[in-house]
Amino acid sequence: MAMANFMDRAASAASRVLTNFKMSAFEDRLAAQVIGVSFDGAAVQSPEGRASLDMIIRLSSRLYPTIALRPLDAKAKDHVPILEFLAKSTNPEIELAKTRKAVTVSVVVGSSASRTNCPTFFIGSEGWRAKLSSRGLVGSGKSMNPFGAGAASCFAAANVFRTVFADQLERGDADELIDFSMLTYAQGTRDSDQGLEGTDIGETHLVGLGAIGNGAIWALARTASLKGSLRLVDDEDVDLSNLQRYVLAGQCDVGSPKVDLARAALADTALKVSAHRAKWDGYVSNRKDWMFERVAVALDNAPDRIAVQGASPKWIVNAWTQELDLGVSRHGFDDGRACLACLYLPHEKIKDEDEKMAEELKMPEAQQEIRDLLQTNRAVDVGFVERVAKAFDISSEALKEFVGQSVRSFHQRAICGGIVMRLTDGAQPVRAVVPLSFQSALAGIMLAADLVKHASGILNLQTTSTRINLLRPLASHLHDPKAKDTSGRCICADEDFLAAYRRKYPSCRAR
Repeated sequence: MAMANFMDRAASAASRVLTNFKMSAFEDRLAAQVIGVSFDGAAVQSPEGRASLDMIIRLSSRLYPTIALRPLDAKAKDHVPILEFLAKSTNPEIELAKTRKAVTVSVVVGSSASRTNCPTFFIGSEGWRAKLSSRGLVGSGKSMNPFGAGAASCFAAANVFRTVFADQLERGDADELIDFSMLTYAQGTRDSDQGLEGTDIGETHLVGLGAIGNGAIWALARTASLKGSLRLVDDEDVDLSNLQRYVLAGQCDVGSPKVDLARAALADTALKVSAHRAKWDGYVSNRKDWMFERVAVALDNAPDRIAVQGASPKWIVNAWTQELDLGVSRHGFDDGRACLACLYLPHEKIKDEDEKMAEELKMPEAQQEIRDLLQTNRAVDVGFVERVAKAFDISSEALKEFVGQSVRSFHQRAICGGIVMRLTDGAQPVRAVVPLSFQSALAGIMLAADLVKHASGILNLQTTSTRINLLRPLASHLHDPKAKDTSGRCICADEDFLAAYRRKYPSCRAR
């Protein structure tokens, strides 16, 4: 058994939500866990059951060093090698317990009884509905709708985490029963039989292929018979630290363009997929057609989101994660409701990258030096690394590997990646928000769900935003109307922008 080689990043995420965090204690607790995943032939033979199993393994193997696969019958046993390969592709050193090693927390997928002497979460789905129970079996449906199945696994992973770290969470109690519609984002409602076969997404753009984008692609790749054109836009490569929450990425994907990872995941679909390795502004400037029918946004900062809205897409769906919650928002532009830019307008001075980096490196006096390093892309030298080590009161030897790298790479790996946090046993927590894998995955699944619902004409939600906190039991009221900005600063109050939008999409003019 061994912790994943991206564990520092996982610890960074946990340190944001756990009280009294210590790196050594965090790893000791993980090492003491054996996460059981029990399943039967009924789950394996169901597309929804297979989707739930796939997602719970992708999530569990990113954090826990020991997983016990528990097939409950012969057909389930035949599926074990697939799940083992999936877990090993994420963490090659993960222990897949073969013996009757005591399971500490268990997840059960299927319709067969499983003896458990530990906290257990039974999960399943029925089309759009995600189901979880701590009392007994729920079973999996037979549809090709992955949204309920994927969400159920995210709920299960969240409940496992809350169980393992209950004493370090504000509300570590588990959900007893979830029956949650990914169609309406409400509990206890019966969905009408809304099939997805043959849904045409037209020309859709997915901007940002990070953790949320990975969750969205996972869902789209499993949605029945989607048609249309999907344009993927992202300029970055997969970094090792990304594996902490990118559910599609394995060790072999490190260094590959994110657009290539996403395109490969969609290879067996009927979608016409094109990959554009570029930032949104660069992609837009090179595109001859400025009509954007539908844009799904999975970006991680406000300026980039505002830039997407600035291109005046006909309709936008946006997903996000924060320290405690996650969500999805839906936007027109000339409909009297909040546009995407309304949600992200700055209300105070925004720190420049060099100022934030100087603060996080604990060298505010070096802001100008860091600005020069960023602008010239010069490598950091021994003296710079030694000064950072002194600021954190750690050995400079531990940071010598970063000599000769760019300051942005140094900051990303040493600070955001959690190396400094490890060296200080958690005494120097990461300031940047680093979500947990199940938070990002659910946000991505919700993004894909709203995209497909909009394309198929079944998106009937009247509220702008929906948010979920997975670090406590599922709330009953999740919708957030999000008022339109009234300051007059937003582009949706600018008559020139409105006129341009109306010329592009005359049928969308507010009534």
